[in-house]
Order: sequence, then structure tokens, then C-alpha cells
Amino acid sequence: MVPNKDLPLIRRPCNLGLCKEKEQKMEILKLNNGHSIPVIGLGTWNSPPKEVGAAVQKSIEVGYRHIDCAYIYKNEVEIGIALQEAMKNMHIKRSELFITSKLWHTCHRPENVKKACEKSLKDLQLDYLDLYLIHFPVSFQAGEVDFPTDENNNPIFDTVPLEDTWKAMEMLVDEGLVKSIGLSNFNKQQIENILKHCRIKPANLQIEIHASFPNIKLVEYAQSVGMTVTAYAPLGSPARSPKSGNLITEPWVISIGEKYGKTSAQVLLRYLIQRGLIVVPKSVTPSRIEENFQIFDFKLTNDEMEKLTTNGLNERKFRMLGMTAHPEYPFNEEY
Repeated sequence: MVPNKDLPLIRRPCNLGLCKEKEQKMEILKLNNGHSIPVIGLGTWNSPPKEVGAAVQKSIEVGYRHIDCAYIYKNEVEIGIALQEAMKNMHIKRSELFITSKLWHTCHRPENVKKACEKSLKDLQLDYLDLYLIHFPVSFQAGEVDFPTDENNNPIFDTVPLEDTWKAMEMLVDEGLVKSIGLSNFNKQQIENILKHCRIKPANLQIEIHASFPNIKLVEYAQSVGMTVTAYAPLGSPARSPKSGNLITEPWVISIGEKYGKTSAQVLLRYLIQRGLIVVPKSVTPSRIEENFQIFDFKLTNDEMEKLTTNGLNERKFRMLGMTAHPEYPFNEEY
């Protein structure tokens, strides 16, 4: 996927008008249904209560127009309040924003898909979602418990054909509740199955991608069948596996950043953007939210891109090992 060349300018408001207004080109990608998606969004996974709302408002002030949410993050109510305040106070139209949410594992049965979507819409105080993803191909027993377990604390799975869940997702588009639908954490074989049975093609695939897990083959496959690809954990999620290396502090990443006057985080995000990917870095720190947005004014060389692809450990951080017994567990395949 190649970033759209006709890119709108997003202007960053300066505090108290004391500094010269800066401009950053917010790149967008076209989805396979004609809609557009900004290539950087604010990730909201694991963002603390009473902080995520301020982070959303700060991101919109900086220039973000894409917010990545999910039911299971348990913060969509606070995000919804923040979105309404931002639209009112910053005079932002709903059509200028791109809001993603995700279908949780307990809601894969077709009769539960619409109810789950409507729950997110209500919490986010929105009439429609720009993108709704199946969060993970594994289904859990339906019900009010998000992580149902048996007496041995093992997950209680369900066995819902993914193509049946997808047909219910398509109906959300038909009813105007969502503009685009897609997949998250699916492997190649599972994507092929959806493509074989679909009426509406998935517009996006959200998967783990970073310089320590570039996920080359799955990215190339998804892009070859017309899907945009979103990288979650784009900075490598160092807090999740501290013993396996922190990309932010790697000397070879730092040295690339020094050449451009950029931080390691900016280099890691720029690497993914240049691969034609969308990134959703998570932060509730105002300075980091702003820093992560400043990635459109430099370009890495081919050699630097190659180094960022090959120097890492090629190690998946998010294996979801509690779900390996399910027949749709996606990470047993090469990609």
C-alpha cells in the first residue's frame, strides 16, 4: 500500500499562540471500499482510567484524527466523553475522525455481533464506527463474562465458524452502523477463508508488527489481497517482555535517530509508515503523544529500512498462550 500523494495538511495548534504554527502532512491510505484511514492513530489499550480521556483530547489537539478502541479495553465510555468534548471545543466534525473498535471473543455468534457493536457505539457516543474488527479468531462461550473459565481455570471456548461471524459483520455495514470491517490477529489461512465466503471484503488487518517482529510475509499477503495493515505494539511493547530487548534503548536505533534529530520512537514509527502500514502507538503522556505524531518530516534510507527489518529478534510479544487449545488459534502457522 502506497500512501496517498494528495495529503491534507493537519495544523498543530500552538500553546497560547506564542510559537509559530507548525505543519505536518498527515498521510492517509485508501481502503478497498473507497474510504480513507489516517496512517497514525492513538492506541488506547491499557490506558488508565481518568487518563485516557485526556490523552484522546490531547491527540486530537496535536493533529491525530484516528483513535483505536476496543470493547475489552474497558475505557470506551471515557473515550466517548472525550470525543464529544473535543468535537465541541475544537470544532471538529465527526466526519473528520476515524474511530475503530473491535468485536470481543464472547460475541462471535451472529446474533450477538450487532448487540456488541451497538454497545461500543453507545459507550463511544457515536452513530457509526469507521472500522470494526473481529478482535481475535478464537471464540469464547457467549455470556456476560468476558473471560469465561471452567473449574480448572481453563477458558471455555465456543466453536463459531468465522465465516458466520463475518456475515453478521457485513450486515453492520448494510445497516450503516459501521463503514468498514476487518480482522485482527488472523493468519493467512483464516484470511483466505473469509475471502472465500465474503460478500464484503475485509478492509483492514490489525496485527503485531514492530522492528523486533516485522511480520513480513503476512503483511505482504494482506496487502496483496487489497487490505490495509495496522501495526499494534509498533514500538515493540518493551514493558511486556523486558528481558527480550527494548527497541527504544537499542544503540543502533538511537544512532539512526540522531542522524535526523529524531527519537528512537519516531524512527520505529517511521519505519512502519514507510512500509505502507498504519500505526497505533499508545500513550497517555502529552509529550509522547505529540512526539509520536512528528514522523512525517523525514524519510529513512533503504539501508536503514533494511537494518530495522533484520536487526531485531524476530520475536512475537503477544502469543495469547491461553488460547492455544482452540482450533482457530492463529499463531501455530508460520504466518
